[in-house]
Amino acid sequence: MTLGTMSAQIVDFANRADPYPLYAALRTSPVTRQDDGLYLVSTYYEVRSLAADPRLSNDLRNRAPGAAGPAVTEEDTNLPPSFLFQDPPGHDRLRNAAMRPFGPPHSPRFLHDLRGELAKVVADLSDALEGKDEIDVVDDFAYPLPVTAICKVLGVPREDEPRFHGWADTVASGLDPSGGESGVEKAQQARRELGAYLSDLIDTKRRHPGSGILGPLARETGPGGTMSTSELVATSILLLIAGHETTVNLISNATLTLLRHPDILDRFRKEPGLAVPLIEEVLRYEPPVQFIPFTTPLTDIDIAGTTIPKGSQVWLLLASANRDPKRFENPDRFDPDREDNEHLGFFTGIHYCFGAPLARMEAQLALPQLFRRIKNPRLLADPPPYRVNPVLRGPRHLPVAIDGLTAP
Repeated sequence: MTLGTMSAQIVDFANRADPYPLYAALRTSPVTRQDDGLYLVSTYYEVRSLAADPRLSNDLRNRAPGAAGPAVTEEDTNLPPSFLFQDPPGHDRLRNAAMRPFGPPHSPRFLHDLRGELAKVVADLSDALEGKDEIDVVDDFAYPLPVTAICKVLGVPREDEPRFHGWADTVASGLDPSGGESGVEKAQQARRELGAYLSDLIDTKRRHPGSGILGPLARETGPGGTMSTSELVATSILLLIAGHETTVNLISNATLTLLRHPDILDRFRKEPGLAVPLIEEVLRYEPPVQFIPFTTPLTDIDIAGTTIPKGSQVWLLLASANRDPKRFENPDRFDPDREDNEHLGFFTGIHYCFGAPLARMEAQLALPQLFRRIKNPRLLADPPPYRVNPVLRGPRHLPVAIDGLTAP
């Protein structure tokens, strides 16, 4: 193994349970050219600098023909790219339009008013664990909560989850650089099918807005509107998938990390107010998005003694940057008392995670309730089985033995 073949090691499933030694090796050279022409950026200040650099593009159309790196799902002529895969001004127009019904300054109470409903969902999921001596934290808790939450946010019928679950999984798999052309084709087909489902729902929302942000957004489409119908479909696909995939990983990774640190878990159960800094430390220590695999320089960029050529493919390794000892003291130690924890768990810059406030709220509701209710939790598999996707890294299942529940 050499630094020039590290990208292959990162996507190799054999390293999914613990990619951090690979990142540590990469940080000896902040910017590393791979043998196939791909560039990996692994250190905190360089990742942060490039994330804020307008010369680095998220628009896949700026990639040079034949450049190394994965094709991804959004390269699909039937739908425009979502705002995640656009640069200003298109990115700003679409993101600002989507934010209007979701958060400040236009809708400052939207998430606040959702908190009570989500707390009830958390309580119901906890109650459903009654009578079990073994639970799967992913299937029983970490997945149902974010899916229910994003359905409420968008106004997607929760009972449609069996329909969109497979599409969402397949679209998300399109971010996996190791998926190959067949994986991309499957992801693109799933994106088209999910888009058709959401297009029909948006048509319904125009006539009967109901709850959620799709109703207000549907009324903004058309001539003179803030986005076209196809742009709203693309935006809805992004929000539906990103709105639950990353939060599933956040809650699962947090649970796994706490069970690996019983002293901190014991303290957390006594101090539920520790939830806020603890979740921030999870976002640094085990981020739900490991790296951004689709950026491209619009011109040659000189950084850390390396010139990254125009049109090449660049991976920004967020999880590696979060363990950079030049930024974080004792970076491999899980420490919820860590000060100055300006991690990159939700990225940074103009592509900072749209749903970060929602994800934080869900985790802050879920984790104290889960660990207050379950008695004597023990990991049944360590490491647990991981998801295949190296970008959206988290347990596929998290089997835990418990001695029942405490009273609500």
